[in-house]
Amino acid sequence: MQSTRASRGHTDMVGAKALTTADRADLGAKKAMAEIVRKDDVTGDPFRPPRREDTPKTVSTRTGSPGYQGRRSHEPAYLHIANKMTDRIGSGIYRAGDQLPTEVQLRAEFGVSPMTVRRAISILLDRGLVSTTQGKGTFVRSLDLGEAVFRLQELTDLWAGDASVGVLLLEARIVPAGEKVAAMLECPLGAPTVYMRRLIQRHGAPLIYQLEHVVYDEHRPLVESQLQITSLDGLLRSAGGEGIPSGQLTVQAVSLDAEAARFLGVAEGSPAFCLEHLFRDFDGRSVSCGWFLCRADQFRLSTSIGVTPGSFNR
Repeated sequence: MQSTRASRGHTDMVGAKALTTADRADLGAKKAMAEIVRKDDVTGDPFRPPRREDTPKTVSTRTGSPGYQGRRSHEPAYLHIANKMTDRIGSGIYRAGDQLPTEVQLRAEFGVSPMTVRRAISILLDRGLVSTTQGKGTFVRSLDLGEAVFRLQELTDLWAGDASVGVLLLEARIVPAGEKVAAMLECPLGAPTVYMRRLIQRHGAPLIYQLEHVVYDEHRPLVESQLQITSLDGLLRSAGGEGIPSGQLTVQAVSLDAEAARFLGVAEGSPAFCLEHLFRDFDGRSVSCGWFLCRADQFRLSTSIGVTPGSFNR
């Protein structure tokens, strides 16, 4: 019995020794593989490609520049620079009379080409924020009230598209042109014009009293189309005239006469905005003129001057 056990033990030891000798290289490879798997903390796949975080990161000289912080991905470089400089002007970092950084300094800060810097400065010039002096540089401009721009959209946004606003045609007839109308329309004194009076209302309350003279021409469809206007949107579009390329507008403060005051429901002499309009055709001939008398308590004009931080990043 003991002899048999000893024989089996000897055989096992020989077999083990033989296996170890034959597969030593393979076992070493498996041990190395297990070490790789142990170190892989994501997939456990020793044959996976290198992960992004395993590879060295490179930083662009442009996007890595301090001036590029906060840049939106879709924003061109020149516009980003212009907006950045605009914010600095608006926040007082650069004030009226201050010189902006030179082209070389801006290139270094934002990591861009000379052409990109020049385009950015051109935008600042267009915005009226800076001026350039040959051989000296770019300087921040002071506010100029004379450059303030008021848009008539302030008068129309309140009512355009409002279904409660309607146009009431008070009168339409052919009348001879008086001296003032003849001078505006550049037509002979007494020439026939189509005279129209309208009242623009909201919820039945009067807002605008309009007077208009249109050069009478039986071959033009202008008058007929204007007689059919019942909305403020249509009136404002027709005032510009479809196919009418040019005109002249004048806004002034006036006191309402008795007739206009009666239609607008205010006392005679009440203040009003008067929008005088004159439109010409493609041949430069005057085709219509008139006046919008707007109740002063229903309209206002406002605008912005200068710049505030973030105003061009919205």
